[in-house]
Amino acid sequence: MKAGVRHHVALSVVGTERLQDSGYFRAKLAQESLIKASPIPYTLVRATQFFEFIRTIADISMVDGAVRLPHTLFQPMAAQDVAAAVAEAALAAPVNGMREVGGPAPVHLDDMIAKVLAFDKDPRRVITDPAASYYGIKVDDRSLVPGPDARLGSTTIDWWLANVPPPPKK
Repeated sequence: MKAGVRHHVALSVVGTERLQDSGYFRAKLAQESLIKASPIPYTLVRATQFFEFIRTIADISMVDGAVRLPHTLFQPMAAQDVAAAVAEAALAAPVNGMREVGGPAPVHLDDMIAKVLAFDKDPRRVITDPAASYYGIKVDDRSLVPGPDARLGSTTIDWWLANVPPPPKK
């Protein structure tokens, strides 16, 4: 309050409390707890994974020459929709709570990764593997999707693929 901050807005991740086997998600939950304990009014915006991270998920899911992923529900969204949600929260009154935002519709993680790799003409094969992890942790159909009251972004994966160029090849 001494610095004149009247509204602390923080971006977090949908499912943080359900993904505590990960040090990253434990740190996100600790960050959220510190914000909640502060006397500064706040809004936490929890977003689902961004479309922009789909290729990275493929990269880190490589095992024995293939992309191995569980067939779990996933509801990614465009970074531009995340930015709009954060801006909206910053311009609104603090809610002293959390808002969830997600992509327009749930899809299966393995199917979405395969779709993006096919669009990119990336020859890597996606193998559905129930034992595969997501960033090193086990997930289920509730882990990566927002709750029923989430605000949904409007950008579809098809629009995003057609209009947002992939990063340059390394």
